[in-house]
Amino acid sequence: MHFVLLHYAAPPIIGGVEAVIARQAKYLLKAGHQVTILAGRGGTWDDRIPVHVLPLLDSRHPQILEAKGELDQGHVPPNMDALVATLERLLEPYLLQADVLIAHNVATQHKNLPLTVALYHLTHRGIPRRVILWHHDLAWTAERYQKELHPGWPWDLLRQAWPNTIQVVVSEARCLEWSQLSGLPCEKIHVIPAGIEQAEFLGLSEVTRDLFERLNLATAMPILLCPVRITRRKNLEQALQIMAELHALLPEAKLIITGPPGAHNPDNLNYYQTLLSLRAQLKIENSVHLLAEFHPEGVSDIVIADLYRLADALLLTSREEGFGIPLLEAGLSRLPIFCTGIPPLRAIAQEDAYYFTPETPPTAIAHAIKERLEGDPLYRVRSRVRLNFSWEVVYQRQIAPLLEGL
Repeated sequence: MHFVLLHYAAPPIIGGVEAVIARQAKYLLKAGHQVTILAGRGGTWDDRIPVHVLPLLDSRHPQILEAKGELDQGHVPPNMDALVATLERLLEPYLLQADVLIAHNVATQHKNLPLTVALYHLTHRGIPRRVILWHHDLAWTAERYQKELHPGWPWDLLRQAWPNTIQVVVSEARCLEWSQLSGLPCEKIHVIPAGIEQAEFLGLSEVTRDLFERLNLATAMPILLCPVRITRRKNLEQALQIMAELHALLPEAKLIITGPPGAHNPDNLNYYQTLLSLRAQLKIENSVHLLAEFHPEGVSDIVIADLYRLADALLLTSREEGFGIPLLEAGLSRLPIFCTGIPPLRAIAQEDAYYFTPETPPTAIAHAIKERLEGDPLYRVRSRVRLNFSWEVVYQRQIAPLLEGL
């Protein structure tokens, strides 16, 4: 389908709505749709997404600001009809080519009322046939705008559920407000939140972004990091057994073992194969990822730092260590530490880690990890964000089904 996304402004203009438009365009494109942007300000940020700048759509266009000055005082300016007609002529050719219009905020905000009226006229004529009105903000429920709103036309358009349109709001609170304002029952209003682009926000490198998608880390929770080479003294079979138990408690849990087989002992290759066999035996192939499968020579320090930003906890099962650099990295990365209680590790973490022995039952360690993490309010918020508010999740669970219903 061909989607047209419309707003007063578009990226690279910085703003919450503009950021949402950029993400919607990205995921619509990724899903195989055609996307066009119509805005009063902005520019091209992706060669695959045409951006048509029509200055009169801008809330800061001089003619629009002049009209708004009169409208805010309760007076319809004498050139209102001319502005509306011009906007209709500008928009119609683009909207006739669209299968779906997604208009952000223009049906509930008074920043450009000539645009609101023009869009209302076009939708009333069935141009385009499918229209989604995406409401981030409601002028009529914002106390700061009350002096600028007045009974009657055109201000009443901002508190009506326009006929033959799909209504979307960004939160349950907005849903209740819009329902009370427009009279539309909440069950007929779609609540689709904004999201966050995890890989972009965390500044992940290209290699890590590839791993992020390949390993399905967008909704993994928790992510345990084991930043070690594959050698027998790291006791990684215990890490796999812990993960088998943790997976039963937290099905979305993932473990990432970062290193390749140790370079100085040929037996490490045999040990690596042993771990792969154990992983298959435990049926945790989708929960435990050895990066040596993708990067046989290992990954860079940049990727390791990325993984610390993604991870929720450090897991070290070593039988022997001379020092314990991963604990230093975990400390700076604010990760809780779960590790064997050998002296070098205790010397660094002191009383601030959960310690176990190679003989501790994996079930006990798995329960301790679950209890420790779920008792941490920061982890709980991060979990809600990752599982419910990443753009990957928002699109797949909420936007895609809405579009399929069209």
